[in-house]
Amino acid sequence: MRVELLAVTQYLRGAGTPEELIEHAGRVCYRSASRGDAGAFIRARLRDGHESIIEHAAATFELSGISRACSHQLVRHRLASYSQESQRYTAMDAPEWVVPEAIAGDPEASRIWEEFATQVQEAYRGLRERGVRKEDARFVLPNATATRLVVTMNFRELLHFFRVRITPDAQWEIRNVAVEMLQLIAPHSPAIFGALLEELRARYPTFFAAA
Repeated sequence: MRVELLAVTQYLRGAGTPEELIEHAGRVCYRSASRGDAGAFIRARLRDGHESIIEHAAATFELSGISRACSHQLVRHRLASYSQESQRYTAMDAPEWVVPEAIAGDPEASRIWEEFATQVQEAYRGLRERGVRKEDARFVLPNATATRLVVTMNFRELLHFFRVRITPDAQWEIRNVAVEMLQLIAPHSPAIFGALLEELRARYPTFFAAA
């Protein structure tokens, strides 16, 4: 799994930070002028529950080497934009797999998986050799197939994503993705994500140790 931060909203005034843009939007609501501390203003608004102003900033990430099982969970977060590697147009003759430790760490389970993975590859190649189009041959591919996608979320949706996915109840793979994303975005907006990062690190240290 690889998570890369590609872009963060840039404000076209001041130092260009996303927090300055958020402060600007917030001060329009109150007809007030900046006092030079966007972070303090944002933290105060968040304490008041005024989260809509942070929707004006967004971050874009590229995720690669995650399973289709993980990406299916990710796209349930609907207030986001996604561009995903297409199995309809991309040949999957030699796919990469994401194998859970519960399988990889068990010799017999691993043997069963390897047999299945070989059968999948043979079936896919056999279908393609018979002239079956990629869009139809892909039906034999399992959730373990690795994928790549670009996702953009506004800061409010990111907060929600981190709160629900960095928990013991979250599935391990999407939790690992969320941990990486949070650690990448926090330095760009500490007023919004810094406290959450510290809170979750203190509450679930093992999640961050594994990241």
